[in-house]
Amino acid sequence: MTRGAWWVHRVVMCASIGGAGLLTCMRVGAAEETGVVTLYGLLDTSIEVTNPSSGWTARLDSGAYRGSRVGLSGSEPITADTAVVFVLENGFGSNDGTFQTPGVLFNRQAWIGTRSTWGEVRVGRQYSPLYIPFKGNLDAFGAGTIASGLNNLSKITPYANNAITYLSPLVAGFNGTVMFATRDQSENDGNGIDGYYVTAQYQIDTLKFLYGRQQTHGGGALRANLGGATYGTEKIRVWLAFFNGDGGTPLYHGAGGSLSAQYSLSSHARASVGYAHVRDFTGAGASADQFSAAFEYDLSRTVLFYFSAAYLSNHDDAAFTLRGVNVTGLPVAYPGAPVKGVQLGLIERF
Repeated sequence: MTRGAWWVHRVVMCASIGGAGLLTCMRVGAAEETGVVTLYGLLDTSIEVTNPSSGWTARLDSGAYRGSRVGLSGSEPITADTAVVFVLENGFGSNDGTFQTPGVLFNRQAWIGTRSTWGEVRVGRQYSPLYIPFKGNLDAFGAGTIASGLNNLSKITPYANNAITYLSPLVAGFNGTVMFATRDQSENDGNGIDGYYVTAQYQIDTLKFLYGRQQTHGGGALRANLGGATYGTEKIRVWLAFFNGDGGTPLYHGAGGSLSAQYSLSSHARASVGYAHVRDFTGAGASADQFSAAFEYDLSRTVLFYFSAAYLSNHDDAAFTLRGVNVTGLPVAYPGAPVKGVQLGLIERF
């Protein structure tokens, strides 16, 4: 039987899972082979009102907390404990329907790999290991919305092309990730490595330690470190983070830290506060401080309402601003200008 005929003779069954509207399809063959392909997505739309010292400006944004996306994930078992897996994921604007990256269909993820008891290997375009979920695990604000000083004052590379990644299983509380990105053929220089990324996490009960490092080459080369610790009880969790970086486009050269905490008001409601500081080495004596607060409420299992507020104080020639995960912040009116803002948003997962 040819490959095409093999696919024709397989049965495809689809079902909506739970109340989330998640569509999962299973391919069932005549033998023991089964495969699952899942359609998923997220819509994050918010109203932001910000004043970068040039007057209050209202905007309708997409992706302030979590990037709006739609994707396909799949798994095909090849042995009892090993499967071929893949993800294709597109980012778009829920406010205007446009591609997040013009002309690129799967700008967020486009990889294939294999998963087993020894871990997982992925090949293709992927999240940087320092981006998701690593960075969000160092911050009460999930490294999103204008409230996240960790997001606003630090810099990492969010995605990597032509990447090969190994994700380890959890062993005695420890797990880690190693990624190497190869250079595009058009660059034709160096040893063919465009950069590397490593992360490590160790957890003891509710205490977790995290550290990540990246070094990218070529245009916009960026060296960065990110790490910290988090500890929680039933009602409250505290995060302490540090970061530094040198490079990127536009140029970033800074180091700092953040302290944030979240209190569970109920099983569906949470309130957070935070402080972050950065020393900006691109200017003599430049630095910035940010004070933040946020509130989240689960309207349902798949719908989240969030409110965030922040005040960012630039010093000397620093020009940091308030921004979201996929939202470009408004430029400050002048170097050293303060920025303040509030944000109301809604996230729908499917």
